Amino acid sequence: DVQLVESGGGSVQAGGSLTLSCAASSSAYLSNCMGWFRQAPGKEREGIASIYTIGGGAWYADSVKGRFTISQDSAKNTVYLQMDSLKPEDTAMYYCGAEDYSVSACMTAIQDLGVAAFTSWGQGTQVTVS
Repeated sequence: DVQLVESGGGSVQAGGSLTLSCAASSSAYLSNCMGWFRQAPGKEREGIASIYTIGGGAWYADSVKGRFTISQDSAKNTVYLQMDSLKPEDTAMYYCGAEDYSVSACMTAIQDLGVAAFTSWGQGTQVTVS
């Protein structure tokens, strides 16, 4: 399995920005499909974004569309989540996941499979918006 390490979480005021990073530490390359999920206390894990790392197609959940941007740096085996215009309801533990999918499957994996879309996960990074 790919080992993933998230970083960049922290506390920020509403309207602020944070950039999360997800580094694949045990693989020479990024998996074809990388995704970000989040889980607030007492709630289910919610998929919010995915990116096809060969070509860069991206998908966003409605809850973050227009505010969050997923991107990659293949040379660093890292995927990023730029979060702007943060709201208190964005407070959660954020996780990244990895899987090998075709581009079309990557764009629908979270909607179709939820947390089952990815088999490799990081340990998470906490984001708190007040």
